[in-house]
Amino acid sequence: MKDLLKKYFGYDEFRLLQEEVINNVLEGKDSFVLMPTGGGKSLCYQLPALKFDGVTLVVSPLIALMKDQVDSLKSCGIEAEFINSTLLGTQIDDIYSRALQNKIKILYIAPERFALPGFQNFLAKLKIDLIAIDEAHCISEWGHDFRPDYRNLSSLKKLFPGIPLIALTATATKKVRNDILNQLKIERSRTFISSFNRENLNISVIEKKQAFPKLINLLQKYKNESVIIYCFSRKETEEIAENLNLNGFKARAYHAGLPKDKRRLAQDLFIKDEINIIVATIAFGMGIDKPDVRLVVHYTYPKTLEGYYQEIGRAGRDGLPSECVMFYTYADTRKHEFFINQTEDLVLQKRAEEKLSEVLNYADLTTCRKKYLLKYFGENLEADNCQSCDICLTEKEMFDATEITQKIISAILKTYNRFGRNYIIDILLGKKIQKVLRNNHDQLSVFGIVKNFDEDELKQVINQLINLDFLMKSEGQYPTLSVTKKGIKFLKIEEKLELSKPRVSIITAEKPKKDDLNYNSELFEELRKLRKKLAEEKNVPPFVIFGDTSLQEMSYYFPKDEKEFSEIIGVGAKKLEQFSDIFLNVINKFKKKNSISGKDLPKKAPETKITPIKVKTSKPKYHSQTKILLSKKVSIDRIAKNQDLKPSTIINHIEKLIDSGATLDLEYLKLPSNKYEEIKKAFKLCGDEYLKPVFEHLNKKYSYDEIKLVRVLMRS
Repeated sequence: MKDLLKKYFGYDEFRLLQEEVINNVLEGKDSFVLMPTGGGKSLCYQLPALKFDGVTLVVSPLIALMKDQVDSLKSCGIEAEFINSTLLGTQIDDIYSRALQNKIKILYIAPERFALPGFQNFLAKLKIDLIAIDEAHCISEWGHDFRPDYRNLSSLKKLFPGIPLIALTATATKKVRNDILNQLKIERSRTFISSFNRENLNISVIEKKQAFPKLINLLQKYKNESVIIYCFSRKETEEIAENLNLNGFKARAYHAGLPKDKRRLAQDLFIKDEINIIVATIAFGMGIDKPDVRLVVHYTYPKTLEGYYQEIGRAGRDGLPSECVMFYTYADTRKHEFFINQTEDLVLQKRAEEKLSEVLNYADLTTCRKKYLLKYFGENLEADNCQSCDICLTEKEMFDATEITQKIISAILKTYNRFGRNYIIDILLGKKIQKVLRNNHDQLSVFGIVKNFDEDELKQVINQLINLDFLMKSEGQYPTLSVTKKGIKFLKIEEKLELSKPRVSIITAEKPKKDDLNYNSELFEELRKLRKKLAEEKNVPPFVIFGDTSLQEMSYYFPKDEKEFSEIIGVGAKKLEQFSDIFLNVINKFKKKNSISGKDLPKKAPETKITPIKVKTSKPKYHSQTKILLSKKVSIDRIAKNQDLKPSTIINHIEKLIDSGATLDLEYLKLPSNKYEEIKKAFKLCGDEYLKPVFEHLNKKYSYDEIKLVRVLMRS
């Protein structure tokens, strides 16, 4: 399959899980794929389509994106088409005819088309080899973006027995995943779940005071780069877009209230780089597939973590460093609560309140945001510092929290674990509100006992105690706090406890480094202009020609001929034929003008001598370097030192290389046989999903690095 991957898409290696999914599809088996936005889901059905004799049918709710996706496939030399409401009857008839003649490999359709008379009859005449359901969470009422039209898809297995079905989504909790499998009748499908951790995204929360000046300052860092700003209301999108234009930015509003032609124009201008800022409501949530969005801003915080994850997923789909910023003030909660209260269905109302509460918890965090976000989706981030959220990137100031923790726990116990966070805070601060007085809780010894913390600071402390398992928060519309066994033990033994000092103001991290290659920015801009010119001539978005990653590699390696150009990432056979001469001409002229010689392309192995890497590279580049050094049987400690990384990070690299299908000789890394066998035995008893049970089973005898290395070696 790698030959097809290179020929059509210009990539040498598969991303994590892609090859495994593709093999499962080619074996004719049903698949459920959960990958983060930008994780390469589409390739899981696009590449198998090239192996099949017939057509691959793709169901997608994103009508606005179908053309872009089809254009991208066609630019790679793949026969693809779409059928949706934007086409004329004659155009649809032509596609029907070509599909029946087996001249189309991939056909995109909207879900509502299944309900149209005659369409199923048409499908029955086709040789369908694979059916792909994109954005599969839309079929579940438990998901954040339920689409009634998706319910029609529940009959697919009955209508097309024996045809493999692949369901794909980027956002789904366990409950949603189970519902998807049930609705599509693929309960026995193989499930593939990739990490939700988008390592290239920096995420942060900013206090929403003087919000617009803060927004301006933020946008100054991304002057000529693509930005999406999410707002609460239609009115707000228009006001902010107008004010941004007055301040010299190129912005357009986008919301469901705009005429269809204006929405389409705004999107086209954005995709074609005529404007660089879209100010939108969530109507723009799934409506964009632009790979080079460098900044996503939530001007008002979102109503669900699923929606938030999907929306920040619009950033950095090309894998390059990008930033996601949420403006937060508790005052915006009233806006969300107003609309939640309009919901007549009490079950849906309760569900919405619970989801909103999760977002509030996320915004109030004083511990790693990515750890919290990943945990929400059922994934454990073992590292305590993600190195890519505002909390982890800010130097933590610790304080002695022993006394305040004792007071909080005491207040919860004295009120019998029956009340929520805000009520406990009211007691601690001595607020004589009606409810407190009615319950006679103003007579408690803990009433008004806290003098040196305000309400927001106490919220942050309580959230930390929940994360540390000292406290537990119940589910439901009115969640209550209770003290755990760990919290009671702490109160009894009076150990010292240090916590992160509550922050008065949360500020965004610095702009992520734009690249992992120290590319020539001047040449990069010239190539961007060339790309835009070619895109206008072909009436396609610029990223269809080449993505930023390809242009960056061209501006770093300066390929001199067609052979070297073919080794640039994203250059497949069709694009090599179409564009190599045009781009090489610009590159070689630039080299001559500036007396620049090219660099060795990354496929060429470096000399045996190990030299320290001075410029930090992105994770994929690290993985590549790690693989090379492993082939030379370099120790983990030495590889880590070479790349200025921790040994644990190198072990993570090895694990990801193995998961991606890389062939590695790791025999030389084995621990002494007694250690290895003891840890291996512990894994068999405790399972290999988590490290902590093994660590504790072995009475903390071995380090986490040793344990993880054994797990890696067991899987190799």
